[in-house]
Amino acid sequence: MFALAYSAAVLLGRQTAVGPDGVGLAWPAAGVSAVWFCAQRRARARWADVVALPAALVATTAVTTTPAPNVALGFGIAGVTQAMVFSRLLSWWRPNLWGAGGTEPLHRSRDLWGFLGAAVGASFCGAGLGVANERIFYGSLDWTHFTLYLTRHTASILIFGSAGVLAGSALAGFRDRHGSVGGWWRHHMRTLAGTPPWRIAEYLVIVAGTTCAYMIGFGNAAHLPLAFPLLSWTVLVAIRLSTPFLLLHNTVIAGIAVHYTIAGTGPFARVADPLTQGILVQLFLVLVTVVGLALALARDERNVLLAELAAEKAELAREKTELAAQQMLAAAHADLLAAIIDSMADGLAVIEPDGRVSLRNPAFGQLLGGSGHPEADSRFGLFRLDGTRYGDDDLGYLRALARHDVPERDALIRRPGTPDGRIVRTTATPLLRRDGTRSTVVLLHDVTAERRHRDELTNFAGVIAHDLLNPLASVDGWTTAAADALSDLPAHPSLDQALADLTRSGRAAARMRGLIDGLLAYATAREAALAPAPVDLAGVVADIAEARTDAAGAVGALEPRFTIGELPPVQVDPVLLRQLLDNLIGNAIKYTAAGTRPALTITAHRDGNMVEIRIADNGIGIPKGQHDAIFGNFHRAHGDSGYHGTGLGLAICKRIVERHHGTITATDNPDGGSCFILSLPAALDTAAPTVLRPRMTLPQ
Repeated sequence: MFALAYSAAVLLGRQTAVGPDGVGLAWPAAGVSAVWFCAQRRARARWADVVALPAALVATTAVTTTPAPNVALGFGIAGVTQAMVFSRLLSWWRPNLWGAGGTEPLHRSRDLWGFLGAAVGASFCGAGLGVANERIFYGSLDWTHFTLYLTRHTASILIFGSAGVLAGSALAGFRDRHGSVGGWWRHHMRTLAGTPPWRIAEYLVIVAGTTCAYMIGFGNAAHLPLAFPLLSWTVLVAIRLSTPFLLLHNTVIAGIAVHYTIAGTGPFARVADPLTQGILVQLFLVLVTVVGLALALARDERNVLLAELAAEKAELAREKTELAAQQMLAAAHADLLAAIIDSMADGLAVIEPDGRVSLRNPAFGQLLGGSGHPEADSRFGLFRLDGTRYGDDDLGYLRALARHDVPERDALIRRPGTPDGRIVRTTATPLLRRDGTRSTVVLLHDVTAERRHRDELTNFAGVIAHDLLNPLASVDGWTTAAADALSDLPAHPSLDQALADLTRSGRAAARMRGLIDGLLAYATAREAALAPAPVDLAGVVADIAEARTDAAGAVGALEPRFTIGELPPVQVDPVLLRQLLDNLIGNAIKYTAAGTRPALTITAHRDGNMVEIRIADNGIGIPKGQHDAIFGNFHRAHGDSGYHGTGLGLAICKRIVERHHGTITATDNPDGGSCFILSLPAALDTAAPTVLRPRMTLPQ
């Protein structure tokens, strides 16, 4: 296809031959060859193009009879070199363009100057080889021919090459944009239908006016110097019409200028020398093309920049709107947060490193009152529960600022109007700000009513212990006395029945005593005040293991075997910890099959701020589906298996663990039995020496 187009362009150029040498005034084949080699720059059979171009040029000699075939072959080699140089230069300078490695048309001023530079450089090579070819075959060297070749090839590449780059870019994205010829047609019909009538009229008037003006300017026989004033029409086209129309305008103007100049009319017809005449015409066409493209591309680039600026303005406006909405939302959230903080019953304050209170809610002031000024009256201020006053070094927020972990602690606040004071639970949490400074969030929770409720519960527990356990002791004592008295009587069926009834009464009393003890223990575990302290977990476990071993030996049962690993210290209430572990270990020993020696493995490891403890046994295990239910109140997993209990032991364990902000779960032991996994807070003072017992097994 390109070879046919090139041959047609050669024949057309031959029709513009002037002078005795028959040199063509125009040479559109230069532009066609430039487009040809740009389109085929990645073709595998590039050699075929190199052969086809000179062959096409030689073939035209059969029609035109000039020049000789050998001379035509030389010009063909020059044309191939020129096209290849243009393709290479364009790929170096403007690789974004179609035919140079990209897919874009000319749409920036930089594209035009790169394209023009490649055209001039390639034409310089082609013109040099052309005059060298003449020197070889004609024996003469005419530098006027070099200038003509240079100008006409540059003009041809500019006019036809720029149009080819535009067409190639459009075809490269044709399928993606339109899909088919029908889609292309429908798109342009919709575009035309959406174009205002005045815009269509403007196109028609400018096209008709430009064509008429150039035809009049080049068709006048008076040879008036109207060529350069005609540039104003090119300027009008470049400013008002689209770039494709400008390229069409350049092609039409080139045809008009060459046609009328050959016919002997127009501003360049008065030049006597045909070669000089051709050079002037080509320079005029180069000027028209460059001016038109420079203005059109500058306009397109300006429109793109304006569109981008408009898009950026729209984006900024959208972001401004979103920012305003976010600010309003943030303000609403801030107001809501302030309202929530102010409505809190607990006191909340933020204390800065310099001791300044940057935020506090009304409840904080109501709870603290004037306690922050102990020098005013020694009766008022912040006290420990034992009545001693807190010093500055003991204040929780100071320790939080110093990056220490501060546990919850209760304090007594006395102020005028409440001489007996109120008990508040203080929590100090460090707050790291973005600038690296540390503040402290102090939370005050009034626990006076809770303390009163706890005291009432303790008194109630004492009443229960006195009013219920004492009658049970009497029942148990009288039952035992009656059984002793009846045991000395002679055997009788009624006597045996009476002794059996007394035995059942004793067992019922024992069960009642166990239930009351369990209820008291559960109440204590639920409501008793915590006194966390660093506890040697290994020591507590070893002591319980020894006690359980001694108890089994005292009753003649199989002594349990304990395998105890290294156990890190914990920060818990010592009394509740012993109750927790004794319940779990006691359950593991209790729920072991008859005739089987209980075997327990107790291990632990630190996980962050918590210590995870595992107690695995070889007992009868937990029924399927009851691993969570066993921690409920009065739940007995083996109620029908001959194992007695109240169903409160594991509920007590769960309550103790939860009060220490830990967790407890039960799973199946892979080796048989069950495994309880619980987590408790690790000891705070990890720097203090803590002796961890080595792994041991009791007994062997």
